[in-house]
Amino acid sequence: MTSSILNPIERPQVTQQLSENVILTTVDDLYNWAKMSSLYPLQYGTACCYIEFAAMLGARFDLERFGMFPRNSPRQADLLITAGTITMKYASTLVRLYEQMPEPKYVIAMGACTITGGMFSVDSPSAVRGVDKLIPVDVYLPGCPPRPEAIMDALIKLRKKIANESIQERGKTEQTHRYYSRMHNMKLVPAIHDGNYLESSERQAAPKEIVGDLELPFKPSFVTVKRHDE
Repeated sequence: MTSSILNPIERPQVTQQLSENVILTTVDDLYNWAKMSSLYPLQYGTACCYIEFAAMLGARFDLERFGMFPRNSPRQADLLITAGTITMKYASTLVRLYEQMPEPKYVIAMGACTITGGMFSVDSPSAVRGVDKLIPVDVYLPGCPPRPEAIMDALIKLRKKIANESIQERGKTEQTHRYYSRMHNMKLVPAIHDGNYLESSERQAAPKEIVGDLELPFKPSFVTVKRHDE
């Protein structure tokens, strides 16, 4: 009785057996396999999280072994990794980049600042409290900043999600805004820098308590001097 060798040294020969020459699959599985094996992320970053994403492009972590090649144009990319804080001034640019990407496209929210605002979620009036207020998010990647190993785990989870998709149900299962992040809870305060602080009563004359203690004549700090030739 002979047993077959799993890894023979000789070059495998083409056989006439039907089981070794025919592959039975579905269009969904074939399409999803090709899609998840050729994700093109946009080479894009806004803050310190992009340093960790850039490390994935190096030889140590080797992002290209997943079939992922960074692209500089959003028209050639189908994966957007929001690596860093998103400000309100930059929100319109982010939405424009997302709209220029071809379908199907996916988004990974990378870092605490992108997901909930992070350390800027309390006292910053310009940080967006969650990128899911602007564009739909497929995978949330927490951390400050996440390690390259965490980015790799998020990519594996995204590949599993793509593998379970269906072409017929793509319109029904399309991702929408979910607003899981916290809202703005800031208090409105009156503006103090109005440009007229030199003309205020406190600047024109010293308080009575100071003048009474010093018993000296007080000169206002802002005096208009007339020129002799006028």
